[in-house]
Amino acid sequence: MQSMFCAALRDTSCICCRVLVSRNFCSSLASCHLLGTREFLNKEQCQELAKSVNILAARVGKGRSEEEILQSLFNDQDYEGIHLSQKLVYSLLHRFKDDWKSALGIFKWAGSRSSFKHSPESYDMMVDILGKMKQMEKLRDFLEEMCQGSGVITLNTVAKVMRRFAGAGQWADAVRIFDDLQTLGLEKNTESMNLLLDTLCKERFVEQAREIFLELKQHIAPNAHTFNIFIHGWCKIRRVDEAHWTIQEMKGYGCRPCVISYSTIIQCYCQEQNFNRVYELLDDMQAQDCSANVVTFTTIMSALAKAGKFEEALQVVERMRSNGCRPDTLFYNSFIYTLGRAGRIDNATYVFKVEMPKAGVAPNASTYNSMISMYCHYAQENRAFDILKEMEDSGLSKPDVQTYHPLIKSCFKTGKIDTWLNDILNGMVNKHHIGLDVSTYTLLIHGLCRADRCKWAYSLFEEMIDQDIVPRYRTCRLLLEEIKQKNMYQAAEKIEDLMKKL
Repeated sequence: MQSMFCAALRDTSCICCRVLVSRNFCSSLASCHLLGTREFLNKEQCQELAKSVNILAARVGKGRSEEEILQSLFNDQDYEGIHLSQKLVYSLLHRFKDDWKSALGIFKWAGSRSSFKHSPESYDMMVDILGKMKQMEKLRDFLEEMCQGSGVITLNTVAKVMRRFAGAGQWADAVRIFDDLQTLGLEKNTESMNLLLDTLCKERFVEQAREIFLELKQHIAPNAHTFNIFIHGWCKIRRVDEAHWTIQEMKGYGCRPCVISYSTIIQCYCQEQNFNRVYELLDDMQAQDCSANVVTFTTIMSALAKAGKFEEALQVVERMRSNGCRPDTLFYNSFIYTLGRAGRIDNATYVFKVEMPKAGVAPNASTYNSMISMYCHYAQENRAFDILKEMEDSGLSKPDVQTYHPLIKSCFKTGKIDTWLNDILNGMVNKHHIGLDVSTYTLLIHGLCRADRCKWAYSLFEEMIDQDIVPRYRTCRLLLEEIKQKNMYQAAEKIEDLMKKL
């Protein structure tokens, strides 16, 4: 007998609603290249695919269980004219990725068609959907069906299944999956062992992973990656002494600790703000002829800046340069942030304007965002808007939601709501097609309430509701107080009804 484990509007004149139209259109086009292949469809093929997805999705919506959905699809004759393809199934699974019943019904229906055979990508996605929705019994049944099928189980599938079980706290089930590898037609080797150990360690089952390793190492040889997995695991649960011991064990197996091994422990010390041990470990790395890399130095500098040790953080830059380590974009982002927090605006500007171009390092969205945030923090809004324009003109990266948050805050701080805020929102929604998220709506509504613009705040509140974005309770409470002062009784009643549901 197989084991139990082998066994997916409102008024469009409103700026925030117009972006929804654009986003939905883009989503339908995006579905044309969701599949693991790199093939893209032309406009006509995209439209045909979207039409087929909508027809089948409409039928799926009429069922309350996977069995009802399956019967609904079987009884519908409209699908006879639909070409069932891998892209169509994958697009449907993606559409119903948060509705496991619909996804499973679609999957079973497609698999029952004699002319169709599921791809490994579809199986993997179905595993993800069931696992994400914590349908572990259904996942077991699904795996059993896969096992009885025609060899669609890959190591990637097994990795997903183990992670889902471990993520649900069922680490023993993840281990049983590994035990069943040979019945699944897969091999127990260093790669598959590392997958299991990595899964357990990432979910904090490090002690259990250690016990399993002690049994497996007699038959399966570990490699450097095996020990790095444990180093990361021990650091994750803040048992750094065991991480140090693992480095010694690593050497005993003839595996040389690398920069990843040491940098993982350094990151742990940084999180604890134990910088004396950080510097000791840096010296140990140098003595072991294992030079720290740009990621190591970026981690240290960021942690020092977060701890308010700005001058000490800037000394890390000199140490990195003396080591001959080449900076990258992430390093410069942290460097600019540190200089900004230290109040050294001109130095940060010099790094951005001169040092980065000289080093041939291109800025990304976070670089621009750091500069905009810094200028806004020090009430230099005009320079912030100049950086925004430079970002738009550069073509290197597009603004995102975080780009605009400091600018929105500056509008309320300076009181320039009428002159700036409309331009900012138009730039976000109409120019760059950025949808407002719950954080942006919260920022806007709170700022407008404090500025005695509760009618505008309430219109944004209604916009949130229409887009199925749930406002935070404190936002509702603040807005309700302002609305009542303006005698907007109907609006107040609507807010109170929503608050009862939150």
